[in-house]
Amino acid sequence: MAEPKNILFIMFDQLRWDYLSCYGHPYLKTPNIDRLAGKGVRFTRAYVQSPLCGPSRMSTYTGRYVHSHGASWNNVPLKVGERTMGDHLRDVGMGCWLVGKTHMAADAEGMRRLGLEPDSVIGARVSECGFDVFERDDGMRPEGPDGLYDPGGALKYNEYLRGKGYDGDNPWHDYANSAVDETGNVLSGWFLKNSDLPANIREEDSETPYLTRRGMEFIEGQRHARWLCHLSYIKPHWPYIVPEPYASMYGRQDFLPPVRSQAERDTDHPVFRGFQNAPVGRALSRDDVRDKVLRAYMGLIKQCDDQMGVLLGWLEETGRMDDTMIVVTSDHGDFMGDHWMGEKTFFHDASIRVPLIIYDPSNKADATRGSVCDALVECLDLLPTFVEAAGSDPSRLDHILEGKSLLPLLRGGAAPQREAVFCEYDYSASPLAGKLGLHPADARMFMVFDGRWKMIHFEGGFRPMLFDLDADPDELEDLGASPAQEDIRAALYDRLFAWARRPAARTTISNDALRAARSKSGRKGVLIGVVGEEDADPEIVAKYVGRKARDMRARKAAE
Repeated sequence: MAEPKNILFIMFDQLRWDYLSCYGHPYLKTPNIDRLAGKGVRFTRAYVQSPLCGPSRMSTYTGRYVHSHGASWNNVPLKVGERTMGDHLRDVGMGCWLVGKTHMAADAEGMRRLGLEPDSVIGARVSECGFDVFERDDGMRPEGPDGLYDPGGALKYNEYLRGKGYDGDNPWHDYANSAVDETGNVLSGWFLKNSDLPANIREEDSETPYLTRRGMEFIEGQRHARWLCHLSYIKPHWPYIVPEPYASMYGRQDFLPPVRSQAERDTDHPVFRGFQNAPVGRALSRDDVRDKVLRAYMGLIKQCDDQMGVLLGWLEETGRMDDTMIVVTSDHGDFMGDHWMGEKTFFHDASIRVPLIIYDPSNKADATRGSVCDALVECLDLLPTFVEAAGSDPSRLDHILEGKSLLPLLRGGAAPQREAVFCEYDYSASPLAGKLGLHPADARMFMVFDGRWKMIHFEGGFRPMLFDLDADPDELEDLGASPAQEDIRAALYDRLFAWARRPAARTTISNDALRAARSKSGRKGVLIGVVGEEDADPEIVAKYVGRKARDMRARKAAE
Protein backbone atom coordinates (compact mmCIF):
# COMPACT_ATOMS: atom_id res chain seq x y z
CA MET A 1 0.00 0.00 0.00
CA ALA A 2 1.29 3.44 -0.93
CA GLU A 3 -1.14 5.05 1.52
CA PRO A 4 -3.25 3.70 4.42
CA LYS A 5 -6.78 2.89 3.34
CA ASN A 6 -8.26 2.70 6.85
CA ILE A 7 -7.58 4.00 10.36
CA LEU A 8 -7.98 2.02 13.58
CA PHE A 9 -8.06 4.61 16.37
CA ILE A 10 -7.69 2.82 19.71
CA MET A 11 -8.19 4.72 22.94
CA PHE A 12 -7.91 3.28 26.43
CA ASP A 13 -9.54 5.07 29.32
CA GLN A 14 -7.43 6.31 32.24
CA LEU A 15 -4.22 4.58 31.09
CA ARG A 16 -1.12 6.23 32.52
CA TRP A 17 1.69 6.88 30.06
CA ASP A 18 4.30 5.26 32.33
CA TYR A 19 2.40 2.00 32.98
CA LEU A 20 3.58 0.32 29.77
CA SER A 21 6.90 -1.46 29.46
CA CYS A 22 7.80 0.43 26.27
CA TYR A 23 7.52 3.61 28.36
CA GLY A 24 9.72 2.22 31.09
CA HIS A 25 7.58 0.39 33.65
CA PRO A 26 9.98 -2.19 35.09
CA TYR A 27 7.44 -4.82 36.19
CA LEU A 28 4.31 -4.43 34.06
CA LYS A 29 5.21 -6.07 30.76
CA THR A 30 3.13 -5.08 27.74
CA PRO A 31 4.77 -6.92 24.82
CA ASN A 32 1.94 -6.43 22.33
CA ILE A 33 1.72 -2.66 22.65
CA ASP A 34 5.53 -2.67 22.66
CA ARG A 35 5.46 -4.63 19.39
CA LEU A 36 3.23 -2.03 17.80
CA ALA A 37 5.64 0.67 18.96
CA GLY A 38 8.38 -1.26 17.19
CA LYS A 39 6.41 -0.95 13.95
CA GLY A 40 5.62 2.73 14.32
CA VAL A 41 6.54 5.89 16.21
CA ARG A 42 6.29 6.20 19.97
CA PHE A 43 5.70 9.73 21.25
CA THR A 44 7.11 10.47 24.70
CA ARG A 45 5.58 13.90 25.34
CA ALA A 46 1.96 13.67 24.21
CA TYR A 47 -0.51 15.72 26.24
CA VAL A 48 -4.29 15.75 26.49
CA GLN A 49 -6.23 19.02 26.48
CA SER A 50 -8.15 18.32 29.70
CA PRO A 51 -7.57 15.89 32.57
CA LEU A 52 -11.18 14.63 32.45
CA CYS A 53 -12.83 12.09 30.13
CA GLY A 54 -15.50 14.21 28.45
CA PRO A 55 -13.64 17.43 27.61
CA SER A 56 -10.45 15.55 26.75
CA ARG A 57 -12.28 13.34 24.27
CA MET A 58 -14.20 16.23 22.78
CA SER A 59 -10.90 17.97 22.05
CA THR A 60 -9.58 14.83 20.37
CA TYR A 61 -12.79 14.34 18.38
CA THR A 62 -13.03 17.99 17.25
CA GLY A 63 -9.34 18.86 16.98
CA ARG A 64 -10.05 21.89 19.17
CA TYR A 65 -9.19 23.14 22.65
CA VAL A 66 -11.77 22.89 25.40
CA HIS A 67 -12.84 26.51 25.53
CA SER A 68 -13.15 26.41 21.74
CA HIS A 69 -15.64 23.53 21.66
CA GLY A 70 -17.21 24.37 25.03
CA ALA A 71 -17.87 20.85 26.37
CA SER A 72 -15.94 21.67 29.51
CA TRP A 73 -16.95 18.85 31.86
CA ASN A 74 -18.50 15.39 31.74
CA ASN A 75 -22.07 15.56 30.42
CA VAL A 76 -21.69 19.15 29.23
CA PRO A 77 -23.15 18.85 25.71
CA LEU A 78 -21.00 19.37 22.66
CA LYS A 79 -22.57 22.27 20.73
CA VAL A 80 -24.67 21.09 17.82
CA GLY A 81 -22.64 23.19 15.39
CA GLU A 82 -19.23 21.76 16.29
CA ARG A 83 -17.68 19.77 13.45
CA THR A 84 -16.19 16.49 14.55
CA MET A 85 -13.98 13.70 13.33
CA GLY A 86 -16.85 12.08 11.44
CA ASP A 87 -17.78 15.32 9.67
CA HIS A 88 -14.25 15.97 8.46
CA LEU A 89 -13.53 12.41 7.37
CA ARG A 90 -16.83 11.85 5.58
CA ASP A 91 -16.09 15.03 3.61
CA VAL A 92 -13.05 13.23 2.14
CA GLY A 93 -14.77 9.90 1.54
CA MET A 94 -13.95 7.97 4.72
CA GLY A 95 -16.59 6.52 7.04
CA CYS A 96 -16.20 7.14 10.77
CA TRP A 97 -17.49 4.48 13.16
CA LEU A 98 -17.61 4.00 16.92
CA VAL A 99 -17.08 0.79 18.86
CA GLY A 100 -17.01 1.61 22.57
CA LYS A 101 -16.89 4.78 24.63
CA THR A 102 -17.13 8.49 23.81
CA HIS A 103 -18.46 10.04 27.06
CA MET A 104 -20.23 12.57 24.84
CA ALA A 105 -23.49 14.31 25.73
CA ALA A 106 -25.74 15.45 22.89
CA ASP A 107 -26.90 19.05 22.62
CA ALA A 108 -30.59 18.14 22.93
CA GLU A 109 -31.72 21.76 23.18
CA GLY A 110 -29.73 22.77 20.12
CA MET A 111 -31.13 19.82 18.17
CA ARG A 112 -34.68 20.74 19.22
CA ARG A 113 -34.18 24.33 18.15
CA LEU A 114 -32.93 23.24 14.73
CA GLY A 115 -35.54 20.55 14.28
CA LEU A 116 -33.05 17.67 14.20
CA GLU A 117 -34.69 14.38 15.12
CA PRO A 118 -32.38 12.11 17.14
CA ASP A 119 -33.38 9.07 15.06
CA SER A 120 -32.55 10.74 11.73
CA VAL A 121 -29.16 10.09 10.14
CA ILE A 122 -27.95 13.62 10.80
CA GLY A 123 -29.54 13.71 14.26
CA ALA A 124 -27.93 10.40 15.23
CA ARG A 125 -24.52 11.62 14.13
CA VAL A 126 -24.91 14.90 16.01
CA SER A 127 -25.99 12.89 19.06
CA GLU A 128 -22.94 10.64 18.83
CA CYS A 129 -20.14 13.14 18.31
CA GLY A 130 -20.18 12.66 14.54
CA PHE A 131 -19.67 8.91 14.63
CA ASP A 132 -21.84 6.30 13.01
CA VAL A 133 -22.39 3.82 15.81
CA PHE A 134 -21.60 0.13 15.51
CA GLU A 135 -21.82 -0.13 19.29
CA ARG A 136 -21.63 2.60 21.88
CA ASP A 137 -20.70 1.40 25.34
CA ASP A 138 -19.48 4.01 27.81
CA GLY A 139 -19.00 1.22 30.34
CA MET A 140 -21.00 2.97 33.01
CA ARG A 141 -24.19 1.56 34.50
CA PRO A 142 -24.05 2.57 38.17
CA GLU A 143 -27.30 3.20 39.99
CA GLY A 144 -28.13 5.30 43.03
CA PRO A 145 -31.17 6.76 44.79
CA ASP A 146 -31.71 9.18 41.90
CA GLY A 147 -31.59 6.42 39.31
CA LEU A 148 -29.05 5.32 36.73
CA TYR A 149 -26.02 7.47 35.99
CA ASP A 150 -26.35 6.57 32.31
CA PRO A 151 -29.66 4.94 31.33
CA GLY A 152 -28.14 3.92 28.00
CA GLY A 153 -24.95 2.58 29.49
CA ALA A 154 -23.85 -1.02 28.84
CA LEU A 155 -27.24 -2.04 27.43
CA LYS A 156 -25.89 -4.31 24.69
CA TYR A 157 -23.18 -5.62 26.98
CA ASN A 158 -25.76 -6.48 29.64
CA GLU A 159 -27.81 -8.23 26.98
CA TYR A 160 -24.71 -10.19 25.97
CA LEU A 161 -24.04 -11.16 29.59
CA ARG A 162 -27.60 -12.36 30.14
CA GLY A 163 -27.26 -14.51 27.04
CA LYS A 164 -24.19 -16.08 28.65
CA GLY A 165 -26.10 -16.91 31.83
CA TYR A 166 -25.27 -13.89 33.99
CA ASP A 167 -28.69 -13.12 35.43
CA GLY A 168 -30.05 -10.08 37.23
CA ASP A 169 -31.13 -6.57 36.39
CA ASN A 170 -27.56 -5.26 36.05
CA PRO A 171 -24.96 -7.95 35.33
CA TRP A 172 -22.51 -5.18 34.37
CA HIS A 173 -22.30 -4.41 38.08
CA ASP A 174 -23.01 -7.75 39.71
CA TYR A 175 -20.56 -9.80 37.64
CA ALA A 176 -18.23 -7.75 35.41
CA ASN A 177 -17.47 -5.14 38.07
CA SER A 178 -17.93 -6.96 41.37
CA ALA A 179 -16.61 -9.95 43.26
CA VAL A 180 -18.66 -12.54 45.17
CA ASP A 181 -18.18 -14.24 48.52
CA GLU A 182 -18.65 -17.90 49.33
CA THR A 183 -22.32 -17.40 50.16
CA GLY A 184 -23.14 -15.50 46.94
CA ASN A 185 -23.08 -11.96 48.29
CA VAL A 186 -22.04 -9.40 45.67
CA LEU A 187 -18.92 -7.49 46.74
CA SER A 188 -19.21 -4.31 44.71
CA GLY A 189 -16.24 -3.07 42.73
CA TRP A 190 -17.24 0.46 43.69
CA PHE A 191 -15.75 -0.22 47.13
CA LEU A 192 -11.98 0.06 46.91
CA LYS A 193 -11.57 -2.51 49.66
CA ASN A 194 -12.73 -5.11 47.10
CA SER A 195 -10.31 -4.09 44.34
CA ASP A 196 -7.90 -6.94 45.03
CA LEU A 197 -10.64 -9.56 44.67
CA PRO A 198 -11.29 -11.27 41.33
CA ALA A 199 -14.33 -10.10 39.38
CA ASN A 200 -17.08 -12.70 39.30
CA ILE A 201 -16.96 -13.25 35.56
CA ARG A 202 -15.24 -15.50 33.08
CA GLU A 203 -12.33 -13.55 31.65
CA GLU A 204 -13.48 -13.95 28.06
CA ASP A 205 -16.84 -12.35 28.98
CA SER A 206 -15.36 -9.28 30.65
CA GLU A 207 -15.49 -5.86 29.03
CA THR A 208 -12.10 -5.67 27.35
CA PRO A 209 -12.29 -8.98 25.42
CA TYR A 210 -15.90 -8.20 24.56
CA LEU A 211 -14.99 -4.89 22.93
CA THR A 212 -12.06 -6.48 21.10
CA ARG A 213 -14.43 -8.97 19.50
CA ARG A 214 -16.90 -6.24 18.64
CA GLY A 215 -14.13 -4.25 16.98
CA MET A 216 -13.10 -7.25 14.91
CA GLU A 217 -16.73 -7.87 13.96
CA PHE A 218 -16.99 -4.32 12.67
CA ILE A 219 -13.77 -4.55 10.65
CA GLU A 220 -14.72 -7.95 9.27
CA GLY A 221 -17.96 -6.48 7.94
CA GLN A 222 -16.17 -3.79 5.94
CA ARG A 223 -15.38 -4.64 2.36
CA HIS A 224 -14.68 -1.84 -0.07
CA ALA A 225 -15.53 1.32 1.85
CA ARG A 226 -12.76 3.25 3.57
CA TRP A 227 -13.26 3.58 7.32
CA LEU A 228 -11.99 4.92 10.59
CA CYS A 229 -12.95 2.70 13.51
CA HIS A 230 -12.71 4.32 16.92
CA LEU A 231 -12.22 1.27 19.13
CA SER A 232 -12.58 2.94 22.49
CA TYR A 233 -11.93 0.68 25.48
CA ILE A 234 -13.51 1.26 28.86
CA LYS A 235 -10.62 -0.03 30.94
CA PRO A 236 -8.39 0.38 32.91
CA HIS A 237 -10.89 3.01 34.16
CA TRP A 238 -12.62 2.30 37.46
CA PRO A 239 -14.37 0.37 38.95
CA TYR A 240 -10.95 -1.08 39.76
CA ILE A 241 -11.57 -4.80 39.61
CA VAL A 242 -10.44 -7.48 37.15
CA PRO A 243 -11.13 -11.19 36.64
CA GLU A 244 -8.60 -13.97 37.03
CA PRO A 245 -5.92 -14.68 35.99
CA TYR A 246 -5.19 -10.95 36.07
CA ALA A 247 -6.45 -10.37 39.62
CA SER A 248 -3.54 -12.40 41.02
CA MET A 249 -0.75 -11.32 38.67
CA TYR A 250 0.66 -8.40 40.64
CA GLY A 251 1.54 -7.64 44.22
CA ARG A 252 3.42 -5.11 46.29
CA GLN A 253 6.75 -6.25 44.84
CA ASP A 254 5.55 -4.98 41.43
CA PHE A 255 4.31 -1.57 42.59
CA LEU A 256 6.20 1.65 42.02
CA PRO A 257 6.33 3.81 45.15
CA PRO A 258 4.00 6.80 45.19
CA VAL A 259 5.48 10.07 43.98
CA ARG A 260 4.71 12.58 46.71
CA SER A 261 6.34 14.74 49.36
CA GLN A 262 5.47 16.26 52.69
CA ALA A 263 5.96 19.72 51.19
CA GLU A 264 3.08 18.98 48.82
CA ARG A 265 0.94 17.87 51.74
CA ASP A 266 1.73 21.14 53.52
CA THR A 267 0.87 23.31 50.51
CA ASP A 268 -0.72 26.70 51.07
CA HIS A 269 -2.55 26.52 47.73
CA PRO A 270 -6.31 26.21 48.36
CA VAL A 271 -7.14 24.50 45.06
CA PHE A 272 -4.30 21.98 45.15
CA ARG A 273 -5.04 21.26 48.82
CA GLY A 274 -8.73 20.87 47.99
CA PHE A 275 -8.06 18.18 45.39
CA GLN A 276 -5.76 16.36 47.81
CA ASN A 277 -8.51 16.38 50.43
CA ALA A 278 -11.21 15.05 48.11
CA PRO A 279 -12.41 11.58 49.18
CA VAL A 280 -10.54 9.86 46.34
CA GLY A 281 -7.36 11.72 47.22
CA ARG A 282 -7.56 10.72 50.86
CA ALA A 283 -8.35 7.11 49.93
CA LEU A 284 -5.52 6.62 47.41
CA SER A 285 -3.06 8.30 49.78
CA ARG A 286 -3.52 5.31 52.09
CA ASP A 287 -0.97 2.63 51.26
CA ASP A 288 -3.35 -0.21 52.11
CA VAL A 289 -5.96 1.13 49.68
CA ARG A 290 -3.42 1.99 46.99
CA ASP A 291 -2.01 -1.54 47.13
CA LYS A 292 -5.44 -3.05 46.49
CA VAL A 293 -6.23 -0.66 43.65
CA LEU A 294 -2.84 -1.02 41.97
CA ARG A 295 -3.23 -4.79 41.92
CA ALA A 296 -6.41 -4.38 39.87
CA TYR A 297 -5.16 -1.44 37.78
CA MET A 298 -2.07 -3.28 36.63
CA GLY A 299 -4.11 -6.41 35.97
CA LEU A 300 -6.54 -4.43 33.84
CA ILE A 301 -3.66 -2.99 31.82
CA LYS A 302 -2.15 -6.44 31.33
CA GLN A 303 -5.52 -7.68 30.08
CA CYS A 304 -5.69 -4.72 27.69
CA ASP A 305 -2.26 -5.61 26.32
CA ASP A 306 -3.21 -9.26 25.89
CA GLN A 307 -6.26 -8.16 23.93
CA MET A 308 -4.01 -6.00 21.78
CA GLY A 309 -2.17 -9.22 21.01
CA VAL A 310 -5.43 -10.87 19.94
CA LEU A 311 -6.39 -7.88 17.81
CA LEU A 312 -3.00 -7.33 16.17
CA GLY A 313 -2.63 -11.04 15.44
CA TRP A 314 -6.03 -11.05 13.75
CA LEU A 315 -5.19 -7.92 11.73
CA GLU A 316 -2.00 -9.59 10.52
CA GLU A 317 -3.79 -12.82 9.60
CA THR A 318 -6.46 -10.95 7.63
CA GLY A 319 -4.01 -8.64 5.87
CA ARG A 320 -5.42 -5.52 7.50
CA MET A 321 -2.05 -4.48 8.92
CA ASP A 322 -1.04 -3.74 5.34
CA ASP A 323 -3.68 -1.07 4.74
CA THR A 324 -4.65 0.25 8.18
CA MET A 325 -3.06 3.03 10.20
CA ILE A 326 -3.22 2.10 13.92
CA VAL A 327 -3.15 4.62 16.74
CA VAL A 328 -3.02 3.73 20.44
CA THR A 329 -3.48 6.38 23.12
CA SER A 330 -5.49 7.30 26.24
CA ASP A 331 -7.83 10.11 27.24
CA HIS A 332 -5.85 10.88 30.44
CA GLY A 333 -3.93 9.14 33.20
CA ASP A 334 -4.57 8.31 36.85
CA PHE A 335 -2.81 9.73 39.91
CA MET A 336 -2.89 6.44 41.85
CA GLY A 337 -1.90 8.23 45.04
CA ASP A 338 0.85 10.34 43.46
CA HIS A 339 0.92 13.89 44.83
CA TRP A 340 -1.62 12.78 47.48
CA MET A 341 -4.35 12.53 44.87
CA GLY A 342 -6.53 9.96 43.13
CA GLU A 343 -8.41 10.12 39.86
CA LYS A 344 -6.99 12.57 37.32
CA THR A 345 -8.24 16.13 37.69
CA PHE A 346 -5.02 18.11 37.99
CA PHE A 347 -2.07 18.89 35.72
CA HIS A 348 0.81 16.68 36.81
CA ASP A 349 2.20 14.37 34.15
CA ALA A 350 0.62 11.37 35.90
CA SER A 351 -2.70 12.72 34.68
CA ILE A 352 -2.25 14.70 31.46
CA ARG A 353 0.69 12.99 29.75
CA VAL A 354 -0.51 9.98 27.79
CA PRO A 355 0.97 7.18 25.71
CA LEU A 356 0.75 7.72 21.97
CA ILE A 357 1.87 5.18 19.38
CA ILE A 358 1.16 5.53 15.66
CA TYR A 359 1.75 2.79 13.10
CA ASP A 360 1.59 3.90 9.46
CA PRO A 361 1.54 1.04 6.92
CA SER A 362 2.80 3.27 4.12
CA ASN A 363 6.24 2.43 2.78
CA LYS A 364 6.94 6.14 3.19
CA ALA A 365 7.05 5.49 6.95
CA ASP A 366 9.66 2.72 6.79
CA ALA A 367 12.46 5.03 7.89
CA THR A 368 10.74 5.90 11.19
CA ARG A 369 9.66 2.42 12.28
CA GLY A 370 10.58 1.77 15.89
CA SER A 371 11.62 5.36 16.46
CA VAL A 372 10.89 7.61 19.42
CA CYS A 373 9.74 11.22 19.14
CA ASP A 374 10.35 13.59 22.05
CA ALA A 375 8.60 16.59 20.48
CA LEU A 376 5.71 18.26 22.28
CA VAL A 377 2.50 16.78 20.88
CA GLU A 378 -1.15 17.36 21.70
CA CYS A 379 -3.97 14.87 21.26
CA LEU A 380 -5.82 17.36 19.08
CA ASP A 381 -3.05 16.70 16.54
CA LEU A 382 -4.67 13.36 15.74
CA LEU A 383 -7.61 14.69 13.72
CA PRO A 384 -5.48 16.70 11.25
CA THR A 385 -3.25 13.62 11.00
CA PHE A 386 -6.26 11.51 10.08
CA VAL A 387 -7.50 14.09 7.56
CA GLU A 388 -4.11 14.07 5.85
CA ALA A 389 -3.86 10.27 5.96
CA ALA A 390 -7.28 10.16 4.28
CA GLY A 391 -5.85 12.14 1.38
CA SER A 392 -6.83 15.73 2.14
CA ASP A 393 -4.94 18.85 3.18
CA PRO A 394 -5.59 19.73 6.84
CA SER A 395 -4.17 23.22 6.33
CA ARG A 396 -7.40 24.05 4.49
CA LEU A 397 -9.14 23.49 7.84
CA ASP A 398 -6.78 25.56 9.96
CA HIS A 399 -9.61 27.95 10.86
CA ILE A 400 -11.27 25.00 12.63
CA LEU A 401 -8.60 22.46 13.55
CA GLU A 402 -6.19 23.75 16.18
CA GLY A 403 -3.74 20.85 16.05
CA LYS A 404 -0.99 19.97 13.59
CA SER A 405 -0.73 16.86 11.42
CA LEU A 406 1.84 14.30 12.55
CA LEU A 407 1.90 12.53 9.19
CA PRO A 408 4.99 14.37 7.87
CA LEU A 409 6.89 13.30 10.99
CA LEU A 410 5.75 9.69 10.59
CA ARG A 411 7.21 9.74 7.09
CA GLY A 412 10.62 11.12 7.96
CA GLY A 413 9.86 14.83 8.08
CA ALA A 414 10.16 17.32 10.89
CA ALA A 415 8.05 17.36 14.01
CA PRO A 416 5.39 20.09 14.24
CA GLN A 417 6.84 23.34 15.51
CA ARG A 418 5.26 24.03 18.88
CA GLU A 419 6.51 26.33 21.65
CA ALA A 420 4.17 24.93 24.30
CA VAL A 421 1.24 22.65 25.01
CA PHE A 422 -1.94 23.70 26.81
CA CYS A 423 -4.46 21.99 29.03
CA GLU A 424 -7.64 23.22 30.73
CA TYR A 425 -9.91 22.13 33.54
CA ASP A 426 -13.26 23.63 34.47
CA TYR A 427 -14.17 22.37 37.95
CA SER A 428 -17.17 24.66 38.42
CA ALA A 429 -19.55 21.70 38.86
CA SER A 430 -17.36 19.99 41.46
CA PRO A 431 -17.86 20.04 45.24
CA LEU A 432 -14.53 21.83 45.61
CA ALA A 433 -15.85 24.88 43.74
CA GLY A 434 -18.69 25.05 46.25
CA LYS A 435 -16.36 24.69 49.23
CA LEU A 436 -14.22 27.53 47.91
CA GLY A 437 -17.29 29.65 47.26
CA LEU A 438 -16.39 30.22 43.61
CA HIS A 439 -18.58 31.59 40.86
CA PRO A 440 -18.52 29.11 37.92
CA ALA A 441 -16.46 31.58 35.88
CA ASP A 442 -13.74 31.50 38.55
CA ALA A 443 -13.55 27.70 38.99
CA ARG A 444 -11.24 27.19 36.04
CA MET A 445 -7.55 26.54 35.62
CA PHE A 446 -5.16 26.46 32.69
CA MET A 447 -1.78 24.84 32.15
CA VAL A 448 1.01 25.90 29.82
CA PHE A 449 4.11 23.70 29.43
CA ASP A 450 7.04 24.68 27.23
CA GLY A 451 9.01 21.46 27.57
CA ARG A 452 10.78 22.53 30.74
CA TRP A 453 8.58 24.89 32.72
CA LYS A 454 5.00 23.95 33.57
CA MET A 455 2.80 26.72 34.93
CA ILE A 456 -0.77 26.43 36.17
CA HIS A 457 -2.94 29.54 36.18
CA PHE A 458 -6.04 29.64 38.37
CA GLU A 459 -8.97 31.96 37.91
CA GLY A 460 -10.53 33.24 41.12
CA GLY A 461 -7.51 35.16 42.38
CA PHE A 462 -5.33 32.21 43.40
CA ARG A 463 -1.61 32.34 42.81
CA PRO A 464 -0.10 30.24 40.01
CA MET A 465 1.85 27.03 40.47
CA LEU A 466 5.13 26.39 38.66
CA PHE A 467 7.35 23.34 38.16
CA ASP A 468 10.79 22.97 36.59
CA LEU A 469 10.65 19.53 35.01
CA ASP A 470 14.35 19.57 34.13
CA ALA A 471 15.42 19.90 37.75
CA ASP A 472 12.29 18.33 39.25
CA PRO A 473 10.82 15.72 36.85
CA ASP A 474 8.54 14.38 39.59
CA GLU A 475 6.92 17.83 39.99
CA LEU A 476 7.32 17.96 43.75
CA GLU A 477 8.58 21.53 44.24
CA ASP A 478 6.04 24.26 43.56
CA LEU A 479 7.84 27.44 42.50
CA GLY A 480 4.67 29.42 41.91
CA ALA A 481 5.46 31.92 44.65
CA SER A 482 9.24 31.93 44.31
CA PRO A 483 10.70 35.41 43.57
CA ALA A 484 13.57 33.80 41.65
CA GLN A 485 11.20 32.56 38.93
CA GLU A 486 9.21 35.77 38.45
CA ASP A 487 10.55 36.27 34.91
CA ILE A 488 9.76 32.65 34.00
CA ARG A 489 6.17 33.06 35.14
CA ALA A 490 5.83 36.32 33.21
CA ALA A 491 7.09 34.68 30.01
CA LEU A 492 4.69 31.77 30.44
CA TYR A 493 1.82 34.17 31.05
CA ASP A 494 2.70 35.89 27.78
CA ARG A 495 2.39 32.54 26.01
CA LEU A 496 -0.84 31.72 27.76
CA PHE A 497 -2.36 35.09 26.86
CA ALA A 498 -1.25 34.79 23.24
CA TRP A 499 -2.89 31.35 23.08
CA ALA A 500 -6.09 32.71 24.63
CA ARG A 501 -6.30 35.46 21.98
CA ARG A 502 -6.43 33.08 19.02
CA PRO A 503 -9.55 33.45 16.79
CA ALA A 504 -11.01 30.06 17.74
CA ALA A 505 -14.67 31.02 17.29
CA ARG A 506 -14.35 32.01 13.61
CA THR A 507 -15.02 28.60 12.06
CA THR A 508 -17.49 29.40 9.27
CA ILE A 509 -14.99 30.95 6.86
CA SER A 510 -11.56 29.61 6.01
CA ASN A 511 -8.31 31.53 6.25
CA ASP A 512 -7.87 31.00 2.50
CA ALA A 513 -11.23 32.65 1.89
CA LEU A 514 -10.20 35.61 4.02
CA ARG A 515 -6.94 35.96 2.10
CA ALA A 516 -8.81 35.83 -1.18
CA ALA A 517 -11.23 38.50 0.05
CA ARG A 518 -8.39 40.97 0.36
CA SER A 519 -8.21 41.33 -3.41
CA LYS A 520 -11.81 40.57 -4.35
CA SER A 521 -13.59 43.15 -2.23
CA GLY A 522 -12.65 45.98 -4.63
CA ARG A 523 -14.22 44.20 -7.59
CA LYS A 524 -17.76 44.20 -6.20
CA GLY A 525 -18.46 47.87 -6.70
CA VAL A 526 -17.66 49.18 -3.24
CA LEU A 527 -15.24 52.10 -3.68
CA ILE A 528 -13.85 53.53 -0.46
CA GLY A 529 -11.74 56.69 -0.62
CA VAL A 530 -11.72 57.00 -4.44
CA VAL A 531 -11.79 60.71 -5.29
CA GLY A 532 -12.46 60.40 -9.06
CA GLU A 533 -12.75 57.76 -11.74
CA GLU A 534 -9.24 58.53 -12.90
CA ASP A 535 -7.92 57.31 -9.54
CA ALA A 536 -9.16 53.76 -10.04
CA ASP A 537 -8.64 50.89 -12.43
CA PRO A 538 -10.98 51.50 -15.42
CA GLU A 539 -12.25 47.94 -15.16
CA ILE A 540 -13.23 48.47 -11.53
CA VAL A 541 -15.22 51.66 -12.23
CA ALA A 542 -16.63 50.65 -15.64
CA LYS A 543 -20.13 50.13 -14.22
CA TYR A 544 -20.16 53.73 -12.93
CA VAL A 545 -18.69 55.66 -15.90
CA GLY A 546 -20.51 56.71 -19.06
CA ARG A 547 -23.99 56.00 -17.72
CA LYS A 548 -27.08 58.16 -18.62
CA ALA A 549 -30.17 58.95 -16.54
CA ARG A 550 -33.06 61.42 -16.87
CA ASP A 551 -32.89 64.50 -14.69
CA MET A 552 -35.73 63.80 -12.25
CA ARG A 553 -35.13 66.99 -10.26
CA ALA A 554 -36.85 69.20 -12.82
CA ARG A 555 -39.74 66.78 -13.10
CA LYS A 556 -40.22 66.90 -9.38
CA ALA A 557 -40.29 70.71 -9.43
CA ALA A 558 -42.89 70.76 -12.25
CA GLU A 559 -45.18 68.43 -10.32
